[in-house]
Amino acid sequence: MTPFSRAKKRGTDMRQRLGRHIVLVGMMGAGKTALGSELARRLHVPFTDSDVEIETAAAMSISEIFARDGEAFFRDREAQVIARILRESPRVISTGGGAWMQDRNRAAIGAAGMSVWLSCDLDTLWHRVRQRSTRPLLQTADPKGTLARLLAERNPTYALAELTFPARPGDSVDAATTRLLDAIRTADPALVTETP
Repeated sequence: MTPFSRAKKRGTDMRQRLGRHIVLVGMMGAGKTALGSELARRLHVPFTDSDVEIETAAAMSISEIFARDGEAFFRDREAQVIARILRESPRVISTGGGAWMQDRNRAAIGAAGMSVWLSCDLDTLWHRVRQRSTRPLLQTADPKGTLARLLAERNPTYALAELTFPARPGDSVDAATTRLLDAIRTADPALVTETP
């Protein structure tokens, strides 16, 4: 049992102090938003989804930005938004699937936070994204083939993250978040400190 789970079991409200950002990276459908929001809730810190921030700033969806302005324009806006978020107080941040592919984003994230790759296999990702029409990169004649190609192309770069967290089929969000928090504490014991 972890210190966090022991405190939770005792019914105490242990406040968490986060020394730097926790930045979740990985493919669309990897669970960055679901795990990130639950992790932030447990740590009592803000959760920020960079894609939501981009859509809010642009007053349009990411699919609409891609369609109107193209991917290069979107990547520039994405880098600006991530840099802004990283200047805020330490929090849990979910990034879009392509954000980590950009050198400038990796450098900015590395300077301000711990990068965590949520690693998922193709079948898990496809099961999660196949019914969604909001993924502009999958608007192709063969979306599963496109997803497989993106996964193969991106995995070596995702592997540059400070921590790799593999998905487990059948894990609930609660169970996966518990594993993730334990993995983060093991990788950097000073990152999260508890204060009564």
